[in-house]
Amino acid sequence: MNVLAFFAHPDDETMLAGGALALLSKLGHRVHYLICTRGEGGETGVPPVSDQSLLGFYREFETRNAISELGGTSLSFLDYIDPIVGENNQLYSFTNDIISLADQLADYFFKLQIDILITHGSNGEYGHPAHITAYQAARQLYGVHMSDNHYLYTVQANYYDPVKPHLINNDDPADWVLNVDSVLTQKVNAARAHISQNALFVRRLTKELNRPISLEEVITNRESYSLAEGESDPLYSIFQYSGCIDKKINRN
Repeated sequence: MNVLAFFAHPDDETMLAGGALALLSKLGHRVHYLICTRGEGGETGVPPVSDQSLLGFYREFETRNAISELGGTSLSFLDYIDPIVGENNQLYSFTNDIISLADQLADYFFKLQIDILITHGSNGEYGHPAHITAYQAARQLYGVHMSDNHYLYTVQANYYDPVKPHLINNDDPADWVLNVDSVLTQKVNAARAHISQNALFVRRLTKELNRPISLEEVITNRESYSLAEGESDPLYSIFQYSGCIDKKINRN
């Protein structure tokens, strides 16, 4: 299978879907990565690893290291600029032109002969407008170009008692939950490669528990997915055969 991981920012691929993507590579599938921005508007690290003006270049380097840890086949970036976070942590998308973004996605989709597309959920996980934009472009692509032999999956799908409820897409019911213990080290190493964002990764849990938190403590070994488009569920078949499905969820 040829798989395309399509995300808004560097580190989204690792933190939201790193286990599934590493497993697919480990099982011999070709996993390509397409990231919309270079994360220019993100945090620069604690202590800072880069000036804000150079952060995009630095995060591209980080992402290449992360994809190497996940066993990725290729990595490409679109040339959108990630906006700086506004006052009161106001988040912004990188474009309002969903059609143009979907057309660019289609170019990679067909050039790489993609079978399966994995992207953000409909709620943007925690409501991030850029994540929602990427999701909408993927749905636009499917509506215009995809056939019954193409499949669209979204991450952080909703199921009972999720590991990280603050990241769940409430409107996307999960089809199955994946156990990624067999590639958890790769996922942790990929997260660690995003050096500029490591302090961000642990901040929430550090505040909740009121103690220092290691990166390993925030990397979950469970990931949930929703089959958004497609006549069958090839990822479920792949992961079930390899013994990595934690639970299958009956939507009926």
